[in-house]
Amino acid sequence: MDLAKQNGAKHAATKASGLDGVVVADTALSEVDGERGRLVVGGYDVEALAGRVGFEDLCALLWTGALPDAATRGAIAEALAEGRTLAFEQIPSLGEALVAEDGSAALMACVAHFGARAAWRSENRPAWVELARVTGAVATFAAAWARRRAGGAPIAPDAKLGHAADFLRMVRSAVAPEAAARGLDAYLVTVADHGMNASTFTARVVASTGSDLVSAIVAAIGALKGPLHGGAPGPVLDMLDGIGEPSRAAAWIEAELAAGRRIMGMGHRIYRVRDPRAAVLERAIGELERDGSVGAGARLALARATERAAETQLAERHPDRPLKANVEFYTAVLLDAVGLPRELFTPTFAVGRAAGWCAHVEEQRRAGRLIRPASRYVGPVPA
Repeated sequence: MDLAKQNGAKHAATKASGLDGVVVADTALSEVDGERGRLVVGGYDVEALAGRVGFEDLCALLWTGALPDAATRGAIAEALAEGRTLAFEQIPSLGEALVAEDGSAALMACVAHFGARAAWRSENRPAWVELARVTGAVATFAAAWARRRAGGAPIAPDAKLGHAADFLRMVRSAVAPEAAARGLDAYLVTVADHGMNASTFTARVVASTGSDLVSAIVAAIGALKGPLHGGAPGPVLDMLDGIGEPSRAAAWIEAELAAGRRIMGMGHRIYRVRDPRAAVLERAIGELERDGSVGAGARLALARATERAAETQLAERHPDRPLKANVEFYTAVLLDAVGLPRELFTPTFAVGRAAGWCAHVEEQRRAGRLIRPASRYVGPVPA
């Protein structure tokens, strides 16, 4: 019997490298339309959410299926603050976790430690309370790592502040301007969920085994840590620093492409048009510029000139393969404008995406089926 040939015939029609186009779950959380450049979260276009509702509202939408009334919004905010506080109480027992060189590695260790304690679990309260506590903890640990890396001590959370504002305060050690908090809040809403991306799929695979919420979130952070998923916002800022002036953008892009180098922040696995999240974040940066309390104007002008130059030259080189700005392009500009260091960009992505990961874990639990795809064996077989 030719086992390899038999297995090849069995799986040839179903193999999809990278699972491209394979539907692995039904979800009510978000939909990504790559052809039209549309992201729908909980029944709303992302453009109608970011900058229009707060992160607490977005959490309610993902965790309860509806935008909240005032009472529910307050309860969500309280549970997020509980998570931030519970995480801060564990910092003395984290050992070497917070001195890791890589922020995502530190975050994985801290969140795993958090999950080993029972305090985050909630009985006789809505299921979303545990989701909120874990989401809140991610923010505290990310901020604490940034503080330690900068040579300072972690800052205790302030339950009176919103999630975005408190995260900024814990990183910067001072209350941020209201405009900066609004800008970060818009970012967290924008990145909270995005279909069956690699880290979300990872979380759902872990959840499908019957494992716990925190284990799924730790695994998701590990997936986000990879440079093909969450690692480009910092390099986008490096690129803009290298260009320096809008007038230099076209020549700089031309030289990079001639050298065969990738233009950071351009192109997306799903979107064939401009990433709608790029437009949302560009709008948020424009609002920061108009406010005047946060300096974003010069960097925004540079980013726009660079995007135009990159889009034009990439279209000339690859007319049949659209490469437009993705979410990371304007993420770099916004996070820099609100005062976050670039080494914190990927952990900050996790601060927002944790809300979506948690929602997907709950949805997968309700599905109740182990995710177990097949593989096609192409190795040697016994005679």
